[in-house]
Amino acid sequence: MPEITIRRATPDDAPALVRIFSGPRAIAGTMQIPYTSEEARRKRLAEVPEGTYPLVAVVDGEVVGHLTLHTYPTRPRRRHAGDLGIAVRDDWQGKGVGTALMAAAIDLADNWLNLTRLGLEVYTDNEPAIRLYTKFGFEIEGTLRRSAFRNGQFVDSYAMSRLR
Repeated sequence: MPEITIRRATPDDAPALVRIFSGPRAIAGTMQIPYTSEEARRKRLAEVPEGTYPLVAVVDGEVVGHLTLHTYPTRPRRRHAGDLGIAVRDDWQGKGVGTALMAAAIDLADNWLNLTRLGLEVYTDNEPAIRLYTKFGFEIEGTLRRSAFRNGQFVDSYAMSRLR
């Protein structure tokens, strides 16, 4: 298995993010909308809000996964918390990319940002992602019924969190 390197995303990663979110499995597992332009992704990466940490997973110089950790530095009552969103390119799912991204995010949250709560939402039918999150100590807090519209129908998601 090739080495997976994690680094901060840059605007130059926009084409790779378009490719990641163009995969049917990757887009179906996120709250993203298909067909987001490269220009929009580049702008998002160029104008990152304070407290937002976009990471990418790189294998042999190619970006194959993306994770963003959102924190709340301007909200005193939420400074201890962060939220995650993750996507792995379809052809790299199940090969350790999600694990590498999650490990980096947990390290950043625990050892550098002093976050004591991490949260995320995951579709109830996304069993591989639920296994990944559980492996990192996330627990299901509840079911959000009809939380998103995907492929022509409403779907449920779990609210999951990890407390330390």
